[in-house]
Amino acid sequence: MILQSLLLAAALTAPQPATPQAVVDGLIEADRAFSAAAADTDPASGLTAMMDQGATMPVPGKGIVEGRDAVSAALRSSSFAKGDRISWTPVRGGISADGTHGFTFGYMTLKGGDPRVTAQKYLSYWIKRPEGWRVAVFKQMPRPAGEVSFDLLPPSLPASLTPPIVDPAVLTTHRRSLADVEQQFSDEAQQIGLKAAFRKYGRPDAMNMYEGAAFTIGLDAITASFPDDTTSPLYWSAEKTLVASSGDLGVNIGTIHRKAPEAGKPASMPFFTIWRRDSPGDPWRYVAE
Repeated sequence: MILQSLLLAAALTAPQPATPQAVVDGLIEADRAFSAAAADTDPASGLTAMMDQGATMPVPGKGIVEGRDAVSAALRSSSFAKGDRISWTPVRGGISADGTHGFTFGYMTLKGGDPRVTAQKYLSYWIKRPEGWRVAVFKQMPRPAGEVSFDLLPPSLPASLTPPIVDPAVLTTHRRSLADVEQQFSDEAQQIGLKAAFRKYGRPDAMNMYEGAAFTIGLDAITASFPDDTTSPLYWSAEKTLVASSGDLGVNIGTIHRKAPEAGKPASMPFFTIWRRDSPGDPWRYVAE
């Protein structure tokens, strides 16, 4: 009887196997912790603290900035340099099946700076390093006035966790497949138009951060303002691709180009898009951009 009691106590106190929900909870907590730590420093330093050494950030007018120091310099030359403090709140997270890649997006508040950029949105793509979660790709943008919800949305999760894969050939195959689908997305948009292409290549729970005060969620909402054209005025491709070893979550970083100049609009602009698929045998579909 005593032995049974000891075995039961050991079972109850033993570490429980990680679950997708537990891993994404850890990522959300890491994001929140960096925000809390940013209260003790200037905005650019607060953001730089969570950046990976190889961090990438698209910067309008400057293109794709690479490397932690370069990202930090870009932040210090932006509106963040004029603020006193920054804080942010993630409202959704997602992770890969191997538990090493993930993403969060949410709302930022810059205090003491230009009132036109006080309220912001952000999107972060994370990689889990030995020292913890770090941001590998980051972007932010001012958001217009309007009501937003800070409630946490349901996470984007795999069905289960799998051990990380270290085979370079597998990783190369995953990266190539994701870069290829970005090209297919652009190529098909030239034939069926942006609206149809964005509907075809997106997940039902996809997020777009570019319009409105809140994030735009769902394919109907994302494509609602797109024209019904059957061609695209834009074309794009991936210049850098990161993919989890499980082959189910990744990000493409690249440049969007206009076919013809438009007054008041740049000829090109950097972008990054986060993609998910249920398994390496399923098609990639974008989940956040």
